[in-house]
Amino acid sequence: MIAAAPALDPALYRDLVGRALAEDVGRGDITTSATVEPALRGQGVLLAKSCLVVAGLPVAVEVFRQLEPDVIAVLHHGEGTACGPGTELAAVRGRAAALLTAERTALNLLQRLSGIATLTRRLVDAAAGRITILDTRKTTPTLRVLEKYAVRVGGGTNHRMALDDGILIKDNHVRLCGGIRPAVERMRAAGHRLPIEVEAGTIAEVEEALAAGADRVLVDNMTTDAIREAVRLSHGRAAIEISGGVTEARIPELASTGAEYVSVGALTHSAPAADISFELEPA
Repeated sequence: MIAAAPALDPALYRDLVGRALAEDVGRGDITTSATVEPALRGQGVLLAKSCLVVAGLPVAVEVFRQLEPDVIAVLHHGEGTACGPGTELAAVRGRAAALLTAERTALNLLQRLSGIATLTRRLVDAAAGRITILDTRKTTPTLRVLEKYAVRVGGGTNHRMALDDGILIKDNHVRLCGGIRPAVERMRAAGHRLPIEVEAGTIAEVEEALAAGADRVLVDNMTTDAIREAVRLSHGRAAIEISGGVTEARIPELASTGAEYVSVGALTHSAPAADISFELEPA
């Protein structure tokens, strides 16, 4: 069973929603202003058009609320709920013109987040509890807090939120530092009390990272047999994280290697948007 994701503090996305609305509305919604009476009340339904995992309904409601402070919203399904086509996700009621102007921004965010949660859930289900599905920092600029929230809603685990909350010595660090060992030694000398993770592209680099005392080794773009060898070499000294060339179809095979983690950039950089519509009519 997928644990419920913690609620997302509206303070983390309120300004983001305001910027998104400003981008879309510009100097004003000239079509709606000319065709919809200002006093007209409306009621709208957010409707799933495909199989999806719901993520971002509170964010969508915030979009409507910023243009219609008196909006009445009823959420029919909680975050993380799997829904089929034709499912009513939520209903809103308020000034029709404001709801219509907010429609596209609300849908863009809801479809994006639900798409991420949906893809994440598929990979988590494929892992069947045998390996932890991680995201990466390959997120849309300014949307990271929401996209990583959607990963959690889908049952995945966040890797690093930013460069300041985790250590990952990658190939460029190694080249600039002159090797894995000196990079790890400098990291330890810096005094940060965080586990040290090192990227390795070959078994020789895995051995070097283990000898340097890495806490986790990220095996990048390795064959399944090479991953198994990395797990054997680690022998509990360090956790093994798989990265590169990860697909949904390959998850069961990767889960069988004994590695603890698999990071999937596609969760946030390639997840297709969920298909959701907004049906609005006079109240």
